[in-house]
Amino acid sequence: MAEEPLVTAGNNFLLDYRQEPDVSCSRRDSHGRFVNPWTTWQFPSYSTMARLFLMEKNNSNVPSVKEVLDRELPVLEPYFVQSPDQCGQTGPSVQATWLGHATVLVEMEGLVVLTDPIFSQRASPVGFMGPKRFRDPPCTVEQIPRLDAVVISHTHYDHLDADSVAALNVRFGSGLHWFVPLGLAEWMRKAGCENVTELDWWVGSQIPGHDNVKFFCTPAQHWCKRSPVDDNKALWGSWTIVGPHCHFFFAGDTGYCSAFKEIGKRFGPFDLAAIPIGAYLPRGIMKSQHVDPEEAVQIHIDIQAKTSLAIHWGTFALAYEHYLEPPARLHEAMLNHGLNPDHFFTLHHGESRMIINKDTHLSS
Repeated sequence: MAEEPLVTAGNNFLLDYRQEPDVSCSRRDSHGRFVNPWTTWQFPSYSTMARLFLMEKNNSNVPSVKEVLDRELPVLEPYFVQSPDQCGQTGPSVQATWLGHATVLVEMEGLVVLTDPIFSQRASPVGFMGPKRFRDPPCTVEQIPRLDAVVISHTHYDHLDADSVAALNVRFGSGLHWFVPLGLAEWMRKAGCENVTELDWWVGSQIPGHDNVKFFCTPAQHWCKRSPVDDNKALWGSWTIVGPHCHFFFAGDTGYCSAFKEIGKRFGPFDLAAIPIGAYLPRGIMKSQHVDPEEAVQIHIDIQAKTSLAIHWGTFALAYEHYLEPPARLHEAMLNHGLNPDHFFTLHHGESRMIINKDTHLSS
C-alpha cells in the first residue's frame, strides 16, 4: 500500500484524504439521509421497477429437485467442523471459507472474521415469506469454533439477519467485536451486541489487543432499508482489513463506482478480495446497486486484488439471471481482460481456500 499519513483519534484512524474532498466521508441530504455521491448512482423510479419486473422474463430457473442442486452446487462440511483447533491462520496467509451468499469466514493475522452473516432460511423480516435459500448453510453458528469479529456492510435482510446476530451473540457474547457503518450501532446494541464500533467511510479501528490489524470502513455504492420509514438512515459500505502480512477486502453489496480505484490506490494490492457477482438482472433496476460479473472483474482490477472470491450468488434467487450464469460470465470476463480465471474463483458452499502472500507489504 502506498504510504499515506494517518490522523489518529482515540482508537480510531482517519485517512488524510484531502486530495479528494468530495468523497472524503459519507454524505447526507437535507433530511439527514445518506446518499451516494457518484454520478453512477441513478436509482430507478418505482414505476420503472414495476414495469421492468413485469416485462422482463425471470430466467433464474432454480431446480426444485435436490439431487440436481447437490450436483451443480454441492454443500460441503467446512473443515473446521471436524478440526476446530485448526481455525485461525497466522503469518503471511489469508484463508476464506464461503458459507453462502455474502457470508465468508476469513482467517488472517491470527484473527477469525465473519462477513455479513446469514444462517436463516429466508432473507426477510418474517419467516414465512420472502426470498428463501435454495442452498442450506454448510454449518450452524454453533459449529463455528471461534470468532473475533463480524463486519456488516449494510442493513438489507440478506446481509443483516436478526436471527443470525442473536445466535452469534449467544455463542460468543462479549468476546465478539462488531464493525458497522454509521447509523447502525444503535440497532446492534438493541439486538444485544456489546462491543460495537461504528465507522464512517475511510475511518478505521481495531480490536483491543490486536493493534496491528486495522478495520477500515470503505465506500460502496448501495442503499439501506429495513422498514417503510428508515430509508438510508444508516450508511452502507465495504470493508478493508489491513494487517502486517495480508490485506483483505470485502465489497459487501455494491454497484460499480469510482471509489474502488481509490481503495486500490490507498490499500492495494489486496491478497484476497470477496466481490459480489450475482443478482444483476433486470439491468435497468440492478445496475446502480449490484455489479454484474464484468463489473466485478473491474473492481478486482481497480482494487489491485491478487486473488478474489466470488460471493453473492448461488444461495438466494434475488434477481432474474439464471442461477448458474454468474460464474460462467465471470470466467469469460476474466479471459476478456487477459487475466487468469483462477485468480477470481468460486468455491462450493463450505469450501475453503488459503492464499499465501509471497510478497511483503510496505506499510499497513
